[in-house]
Amino acid sequence: MTYKKIQLLCVLLYFCIASGCSDVVRLESPRLEMQEAPLGVSVPHPVFSWHLDSDRKGVEQNAYEIRVSPILEGLDSESSLVWNSGKVASDAMQAVYDGQALEQGTDYYWKVRAYTNEGTTAWSKAHRFSTAIGADRWQAEWIGEDRLSNPGENRDSLYTRLAARYLRKEFAGGQKDIRRAMLYISGLGAYEAYLNGERVSDDFLAPALTFYSKLVYYNTYDVTRLLHKGDNTLGVILGNGRYFWLRAQGKPIAGFGLPRLLARLEVEYEDGSRQAVVTDGSWKVTSKGPIIANNEYDGEEYDARKELPGWNRSGYDDTGWQPADVVSAPAGQLCAQPCPPIRVMERVRPVSITRIPSGKYLVDMGQNMVGRLNATFTARKDSVVTMRFSELLNPDSTLYVANLRSAKATDLFTAAADGKYTWKPAFVFHGFRYIELDGLTEMPAAKDLEVEVLYDDMATIGTFETDNCVINQVYSNAYWGIRGNYRNMPTDCPQRDERHGWMGDRTTGCWGESFIFENCLLYRKWLQDIECSQGDNGCISVVSPQYWYERADDITWSGAYIFAAEMMYRHFGDKSGIVKHYPSMKRWAELIIRQYVQDGVVIRDCFGDWCLPPESLELIFSKDPTRKPDGRILSTATFRHILYLLADFASLAGHPEDADGYLACASSLKEGLNRHLFNYETAQYGNNAVTGNLLPLYYGLVPEGYEQRVLNSIVEKTEVERDGHVSTGVVGIQYLMRCLTKYGRQDLAYKLATQETYPSWGYMAKRGSTTIWELWNGDTAAPDMNSANHVMLLGDLVIWYYENLAGIKNAEGSTGFRHIEMKPCFPDGLGRVSATYRSVSGTIGSRWERDGDSLSWTVTIPANCSATLYLPVALHPEKPVLAEGIRGITSQEAYWQVELSSGTYHFGK
Repeated sequence: MTYKKIQLLCVLLYFCIASGCSDVVRLESPRLEMQEAPLGVSVPHPVFSWHLDSDRKGVEQNAYEIRVSPILEGLDSESSLVWNSGKVASDAMQAVYDGQALEQGTDYYWKVRAYTNEGTTAWSKAHRFSTAIGADRWQAEWIGEDRLSNPGENRDSLYTRLAARYLRKEFAGGQKDIRRAMLYISGLGAYEAYLNGERVSDDFLAPALTFYSKLVYYNTYDVTRLLHKGDNTLGVILGNGRYFWLRAQGKPIAGFGLPRLLARLEVEYEDGSRQAVVTDGSWKVTSKGPIIANNEYDGEEYDARKELPGWNRSGYDDTGWQPADVVSAPAGQLCAQPCPPIRVMERVRPVSITRIPSGKYLVDMGQNMVGRLNATFTARKDSVVTMRFSELLNPDSTLYVANLRSAKATDLFTAAADGKYTWKPAFVFHGFRYIELDGLTEMPAAKDLEVEVLYDDMATIGTFETDNCVINQVYSNAYWGIRGNYRNMPTDCPQRDERHGWMGDRTTGCWGESFIFENCLLYRKWLQDIECSQGDNGCISVVSPQYWYERADDITWSGAYIFAAEMMYRHFGDKSGIVKHYPSMKRWAELIIRQYVQDGVVIRDCFGDWCLPPESLELIFSKDPTRKPDGRILSTATFRHILYLLADFASLAGHPEDADGYLACASSLKEGLNRHLFNYETAQYGNNAVTGNLLPLYYGLVPEGYEQRVLNSIVEKTEVERDGHVSTGVVGIQYLMRCLTKYGRQDLAYKLATQETYPSWGYMAKRGSTTIWELWNGDTAAPDMNSANHVMLLGDLVIWYYENLAGIKNAEGSTGFRHIEMKPCFPDGLGRVSATYRSVSGTIGSRWERDGDSLSWTVTIPANCSATLYLPVALHPEKPVLAEGIRGITSQEAYWQVELSSGTYHFGK
C-alpha cells in the first residue's frame, strides 16, 4: 500500500469517527436507578447509568449527552424534552437528572449517547420509566376482613393461623380506546393481584417486607394489556406474610394486624379522559376460599373443595361475600417500593424419587435450595396430600426436622375429587433439599415435580472456576447459600423459625456477595430497614427489620450499616446509601463514643467471635479460653475503622466539618488499643487468640516494627497449633484470608481454602453439604441447632477468590471498578483460575494457567476503565513489551507493574 493510500485511509477513518457513524464503540446497558425500565420511581433526581463496549484498546469516554421526554417520539424534538443535558464533558458513566420537576404518575422516556476518543456512539434505544404517586393522589381506603372468621384461626398460640382473604371489585370501563392503565397496590402482608382473571405480575410475596410501623411499600404495574372495554374485575388475594403474627409464644416476633389492601387503578383514554378505581367499602371480601392457612414458617394449607371458580372475573356471583371492612392504615409511611421483587429465578427437577418403608415418597433435589414445589399429582376425593420439607435426612431416610425448631415446613392439599391436580403455594417458601410426599395414589415422575427457586430479582454477574475441586464446590455452595438467603433483605437462614436480617452475617459478606450477584438495590433497601429499626437514642438493632427486638449496641454486628453503604459506593458507584443515611449513622457513632469509649478503648462487645470452631467435634461452643479474643479488641479495632469511613462519608454527604472529629477519635482508639491491650514484649494482643491479633494487623493498628511478630503469632496458632485449620469465628473469618495474603502467607490461605478436614469449608462439602453451615461442625456438635444453609462463616472467602485468586479488585480510591488492581497470588498447587465480573463499568475478565514456573494470563479491561497489573517476575522473568493499550511498565520489587487501558491482553506463553 502506498503512503498516499495509507493517508487516505486515515482521513476516511477520522471522518467516519468525527461524524459519529463509527460502531467500534457501543453503548451498553443504559439504566435508571440501576433498573432497565423501573415503574414507580419516587426520587426527584434519579440517576442514569450506562457503560461502553468495544473491541478496541484504550477506549475512553470524554463526554455524554442525555435526553428525557414524556413522549417517546419527543426524544428527537427539543420542544418536547423535559431535560437535555447537552454535551457534558465528563468520563463519568452516570448522571443525575437535573431537568424540569418530574410529574407524579407519569411515563417518561430517555436515551443517552457517549463521545469517545474512538468516535460518538449511536443513541441508545429509548428506555421507559414512570414516576410514583403522592399521598394526595391515592384517594383510596385500606380494606380487608377485620375479624377472625374461620374455625381454627388464631393469633395467640405458637402456631398462628389465618386464612387468605379474597377481595374483588367489578367496575364498568369506558368504550373508548385505552391509552394507559396503571395499578398502584399494597397488600399486607403479601398479595396476588388479578385483572379480569389474569395475574397482574409474577412477583412473589409482594410488596417487599418492612417494619410496617415505620414504612410500607406499594408496587406499580402497567396493566394496559389486561384491561377491557366495558366490564372489568379487579381481584386480590391477601396472604399473611410478615404482617400477621408468625409466632406469639416463646421469643416474640412483631405482628401488626390482620391483612389489608390499598389499591388505585388509573385508566387514561386516548381522548384524554381518565377513570380511577380505588379500594373502599364497595369492594366484596371473603375468607372462605381454598387457602385456609398460610404461614411462612409452617406452610400453606389449600382445600380444593373450597375453590371459587371465576371469582376474579366479571359476572361472578358474590352474593355470599361480605362488604369489605374499611380498616385503619398501617402506622408506617407509604412509599413506592425501591427494589426489585422476589421472582422465580430458576426451575429445578429432582435427581431421584424413591418409595420409603413408610409408603411415603422421598424426593431428593440433589441441592439444598430455597423455593416452592410446583407439583402435579393424583389424589382421591377428600384425601390430604402432605408435602414436608427438610435439609437433612435421618439414617432411615426419613426427614430430619429437629433443626427447623418450631417451623412445620409442611404444605397440605385437600383434593376435591378423584383425579390429577397441579398446585403450588402462593404465600410460602421453604429451605430444603428433601421433600416427603404422602397421600398420593401413585408415585410421581420427575417431570411432575418442579421446584421454583425464589429470591430477589437480580442478575448473576460473576463467574469463578479453578482446577481445584474443593474450591469449586465451596464456591457452588456459596452461590446457592447466598441467593437462598435473599428475601427482600439478607437473612440468616431460610428454613427454620427465624429467617431474620442478622447484621453480623453481612458486615463483610455483602462484599463477597456483590461479586456474584448485582445486589446493590437489595442492600440499598436494607439500609432503610436498618434506619427504621434505629432507637431514639441512636442504637441500631442487630436484626433489621426489627421483627425481633434485638438492640445490643454492638460494634461488629451493627457496623454492617456502614460497611454495606461503603460496598454500594465502592463496588457499584452508588453513594445514595451514604448520603441518605449519614445523619442516622452519625447518631449511632455518637452513641458509641458517648457511652462505650473509655480511655481510648471501646468497652462494649456482645457476641464476641461468634461460632468459632470448638476444640472438639462434639462441642457447640469452645470451652478453651485461648481461642476466645477479648471483645474490646474486636470492638475497638472495628470502630476505629468505621470512624475513618465516616470521615469519608461526611464529605460525600456534604458535612466535611464532621471529619476531623472522627479522625481524632480514631487516633485515640489506636493509641488506647495498643496501650491497654497490646503486649510489647510478646507482640500479642490480649490472650493471643487469632482474631484478637488479626483485626489490628489487618486494619494497620499494630505499632510500627511489630507487624511481622503479630503475623507470626497468627501463623503459629493457625499452622502449628490448629494444624493448618481455621480457628476464627464470624468476626475473624471476615479478615483471615486477605490478611494472610496481604502479609505474604498466601500459601497458608490456600491451605485453609482447600482443607477437607474439620474445621474448614471443604469439610462441610466433603460431608455432603451443598450450601454453607451455621456451625463449622454442624453435623456432629448440635445438628438440631445447625442451619445447613447459612452464609456467615464464608467471611472474606468469596472476596479472596475474586481479588486474590482471580485478581479482580476495585483499586484503592476507585468506585465502580473504573480502575482495577490485578494482583493474583498464584499459590503453589493451583494450576488454573478463570473468572469474570460484570461490573457497573463493564465486564472484567481474568484467566490464568500456571505450570510450575510458567504462566499464561489473559485479562480483559472494560472500555473507559484502566488497570494496574502485577506480573510476578518469578513467573515472567522477561520484562513485558510495550504495546498498544499498555501505558507503562515499571519494576516493583518482585513484580512487573503494568499500566493498562481498556482492552484484552495476554501475558506469558
